[in-house]
Amino acid sequence: MPQDHIISAKHLSRADIESVLDRAAEIAADPEAVADRHAGQLLGMLFFEPSTRTKMSFSAAMKRLGGDIVDMGPVDQSSVKKGESLADTVRVVEGYADALVMRHPLEGSAKMASEFVDVPLINAGDGAGQHPTQTLLDLYTIRESAGFSDLTVGIMGDLKYGRTVHSLAHALTTFDAQQHFVSPESLKLPRGVRYDLHEAGASMREHTELEEVLDSLDVLYVTRIQAERFPDEDEYRKVAGEYQIDAETLAAAKDDLVVMHPLPRVDEIAPDVDETDHARYFEQAHNGVPVRMALLDLILEGNL
Repeated sequence: MPQDHIISAKHLSRADIESVLDRAAEIAADPEAVADRHAGQLLGMLFFEPSTRTKMSFSAAMKRLGGDIVDMGPVDQSSVKKGESLADTVRVVEGYADALVMRHPLEGSAKMASEFVDVPLINAGDGAGQHPTQTLLDLYTIRESAGFSDLTVGIMGDLKYGRTVHSLAHALTTFDAQQHFVSPESLKLPRGVRYDLHEAGASMREHTELEEVLDSLDVLYVTRIQAERFPDEDEYRKVAGEYQIDAETLAAAKDDLVVMHPLPRVDEIAPDVDETDHARYFEQAHNGVPVRMALLDLILEGNL
């Protein structure tokens, strides 16, 4: 299998991505066709950070493929609380499962953990680093809603700490999308991410105001200002609530603009947007099941 582990969107080629999206579309059209394909196989769940959508959709995906999960459970009820190292934890759980899914607060943790295991390890978020499976379901939602041809995407909010943004930006570069990044100066893309995007040939511009680009966008990807990532609470308070949209904001947008959000949201998208034709974020979350089914199916078959 060329992709033993799924650590970063940067390591997924366009062909890799399209194979997952195509398989997801097949599964969405006929989920019963894969209902027993991975009976008897187990997915190990190691979540060192809170999660709702990612954890539940991976669990649902594995069970809908006919397999099951083994879950480390809350960190404070595991041997991590006793001082067990990450390397030892993953080596132990590897013995119980056919593949692993891990979320951890430290950037680079998934890459490190993957060096200690022989079963496939999927990064479900490593601090402010990468979140490649979120990117896959984001791309699936974009393909189904707007398509990839001549695509212009605005990404707004926390671009500094937002791992979903870092992953998605790399993947959109693969599809030749024009990207506009909208954020406060203090939450701009990290220099290293900007450098990587430029090196990859990304078509990108940075802005501080959404109004500068809103009417040109096919997709607006909104992110939460993440209080838990800020080293200084005062710095968080300075930007909290600064970037918000409501139905009135979107009056200036294209009629077919697609609004996305990786969720959870706080106040950056007003509830009145939910009732507009622009809203796709709940559909986006639901797409996590067929997309993660597709990814697990391909990985466990050794076809990705």
